[in-house]
Amino acid sequence: MFFYGTLCHRPLLEVVLNRSVSEDEMTRSRLPDHAVYWAKGQIFPLITEEVGSVAEGVSFDASEEDVARLNYYEGGFHYDLHLVTPIGETSPVEVYFPRPGQWQKGASWSLEDFVEQYGAVTLIAAADVAELFGQIDADEVARRLQMLRARARKIVSVHSPTPSGLRYGFGQADVSLLNHERAYDSFFALDDLDLSHRRFDGTVSAPLRRSVFVTSDAVIVLPYDPARDRVLLVEQFRVGAFMRGDRHPWTLEPIAGRIDKGETPEDAAHREAKEEAGLTLTDLQLINRHYPTPGAATEYFHTYLGLCDLPDEVDEFGGVSGEGEDIRTHVLCFEQLMALVESGEAETGPLVLSAFWLALNRDRLRADA
Repeated sequence: MFFYGTLCHRPLLEVVLNRSVSEDEMTRSRLPDHAVYWAKGQIFPLITEEVGSVAEGVSFDASEEDVARLNYYEGGFHYDLHLVTPIGETSPVEVYFPRPGQWQKGASWSLEDFVEQYGAVTLIAAADVAELFGQIDADEVARRLQMLRARARKIVSVHSPTPSGLRYGFGQADVSLLNHERAYDSFFALDDLDLSHRRFDGTVSAPLRRSVFVTSDAVIVLPYDPARDRVLLVEQFRVGAFMRGDRHPWTLEPIAGRIDKGETPEDAAHREAKEEAGLTLTDLQLINRHYPTPGAATEYFHTYLGLCDLPDEVDEFGGVSGEGEDIRTHVLCFEQLMALVESGEAETGPLVLSAFWLALNRDRLRADA
């Protein structure tokens, strides 16, 4: 086999194959009349025929088990094997090519840039894919790939450390993970854990069984027009409220969404405002970052107030139809917003939190405007 892209990074190859790989197993090699480019908008490369060019890579002798795992991993990216003969060789090797029309080529590929920018995220996502080997097919992996990457980015993302003045100061080293199993894995995941942790009296707890809902970080943004003293809320169906038996499972909320690959929370806030309400935000004011349910979920919210213009003719409906979104927007004056909080019709945590933050900072924002 000939690898020209991410699989030239030996730590990734070891994760995909679920075994150690020695340096001697990977031999530098070159393919004539081929070139390697970034797949446009993606974090991996593609190879294409290009007369006069030479594709650099490595040759690798794979076992049947190796090939099965490689096909499973690469199939998740819609890549298939084709035969090509390297320079100086008489026999062809198998090379992963993208399926026709699947990806467009971008800039020239750089393995060094990949490792520096995306190596850590890719290793974590690849480990999740490897765990699914033999459980689901490669097409299902492809459908889950964006969420797998999002979860990986959350793990490796580095935020400014939160204060620990009042807290006792325990850390990751004070928890012993005894067993970790993924009970369910689709758009979200559910993990079962057996663990013990240090107690405040200095002893160690007995083994505890816990389950945790695993998902990626999300952005929350409440649009606010300080000149007109108005906010925009979205209304949409929520399955959690429905399954709880709520008589009104359509909830009022700020704009919200998952943080996509390559995005900062601020990038996601601007994108979601455009997608859900057609709004262009002029500035973002950080409200806070927080866990909504730390006892049961890894979910983490980045919450903002988004300054913008909210004239009378704001679109009443929004959302991305391809994602099943059906969103109605409401433009309210500040007093109406606080009346919703007081009456209890505003019953989502991010909306109540954002409303109270706005109440504390409204005079400053209006004076600045």
